[in-house]
Amino acid sequence: MGWERVAGRLIIEIRRRRHLSQAELARSAGMTRSVVNAYEHARRQPSVEALARLAAAGGMQLRLAPQEPPRIDPERSGRILEQVLDLAEALPHRRPGRLAYPRLNASGR
Repeated sequence: MGWERVAGRLIIEIRRRRHLSQAELARSAGMTRSVVNAYEHARRQPSVEALARLAAAGGMQLRLAPQEPPRIDPERSGRILEQVLDLAEALPHRRPGRLAYPRLNASGR
């Protein structure tokens, strides 16, 4: 999903949580309703500053925070790896045959 769509869904969610119309949110953020509408429908891409203004106008704060890396359970990972290796060993093994390429004549055709 592109940034425009994420931003638009975020703006809709801000309005929904605060029970605001596009016009009310736009007025509070110092923009026009048509701009908010264009952001919500991904016809325009809001800047981070514009998105922060809309969030603030809706009584929320836009902030960036580091994302926690996913936790990896080494025991579970080990069990899955064992299963994959067991399955790989159970596959029938065929020696690859030689590949036959068409001969080219002196002219390269």
